[in-house]
Amino acid sequence: MDFKEFSTILKEKFPSVTPAQVEQYRLLEGLYNEWNAKINVISRKDMDGLYLHHVLHSLAIAAYMKRMKAPEDISGEVLDLGTGGGFPGIPLAIMYPEANFTLCDSVGKKTIVASEVAKAVGLQNVTVVNARAESLGKTFDYVVSRAVTSLDNFYPWVKGKFSKRILYLKGGDVVEEISLMMGKNRMRKGQVSVFTITDWLPEEYFEGKLVIDIAK
Repeated sequence: MDFKEFSTILKEKFPSVTPAQVEQYRLLEGLYNEWNAKINVISRKDMDGLYLHHVLHSLAIAAYMKRMKAPEDISGEVLDLGTGGGFPGIPLAIMYPEANFTLCDSVGKKTIVASEVAKAVGLQNVTVVNARAESLGKTFDYVVSRAVTSLDNFYPWVKGKFSKRILYLKGGDVVEEISLMMGKNRMRKGQVSVFTITDWLPEEYFEGKLVIDIAK
């Protein structure tokens, strides 16, 4: 998927997106190509899939938020834990310029890429930190992440660090790990919701991929 195809989908799915935001998304391709040649954070064979596999995948979180029974925009303080080169945090920070995003990863070279891309795109609402989850001393409104580990491992890392919800991108059969997470943490029925991304964007790449919403 090239930028032209991506921008067509972007404007269709998010009609309120501004020309300035579209331009920020356009810049991502050149920036990730440049930085990925120096520090490999995206599989080089996957760079042609940047807009589908990484940017639109990240924006599935925004799509889910708009489809909730009571739609809401991401606002306040947002933690992207295990951001890698900046996903899903950077695409979401472009979409939600009023929210403040902390992009966190324990691997220093990945945070270099995320930081430099955020600066080059002109994101004033992004802070990048090279740290582990347990060292973060503040509470966030939202936590977002993309398949860092199994949910039963991930949830304890952020259990006391969010006030609204976790929005977690994950693929495959997640029934067992959701059940395990809920049992270990004595979570209430209805606390976890699952959104199938192909219900939003019927692309083959998104088959089996989900947004998992874990409410406070």
